Parts: sequence; C-alpha cells; structure tokens
Amino acid sequence: MKYRRGYYKKDGTYVQGHFVTKSLKKSKGRKTKKGCFGFAMLMLIILIAISCENDSDCDSNCSDFSSQTAAQSAFESNRSCYSNLDRDNDGIACENNNN
Repeated sequence: MKYRRGYYKKDGTYVQGHFVTKSLKKSKGRKTKKGCFGFAMLMLIILIAISCENDSDCDSNCSDFSSQTAAQSAFESNRSCYSNLDRDNDGIACENNNN
C-alpha cells in the first residue's frame, strides 16, 4: 500500500491525500490481450495436432498391412476410411496381398 500525496486541481480546489493499493491502479490491458492470444494460439495448435493424428490412419494402403486378413479387418472396421484398400469394390480388401 502506498500513500498518495494531496494535490491541487486546475480550478484551485485541494484533493486530500490517501492510501492507494495496487488493485486500484488501472491495468494497461496488454497483459490480458497477450494472454488471450497465447491461449488461442495454443488451442489452435492442439486442434491441428488432433486433426492430423486422426487423418493419418486413413491414408494407409495394402503395403502397410502384414497380411490380407489384417487389411480385411481394418477395412471392415471402417469402410469409409479404408475405401482405398478395396479397388474393385467387391468387399474384399487387398486381394493381391498374399502374406
């Protein structure tokens, strides 16, 4: 807490001195804006990381699977994501993968 001295206004009236705490001082506002911007950027980075993480599984092809049965089980779990595993649309994924 700090004591503020008394002073005279332009009209000649005297303002009595009083105690001033830090909470009564005006904040500049930059700290708040900077914090909000930093938080927004952090949330954007997290959302981008999550969206990229989910899309990477859908870009797989037949060579990513060790056998035809593994490719077929992945295809059956999510047909829209793994649609590129079934080229001729007969419901059998990676027919040429004989491992």
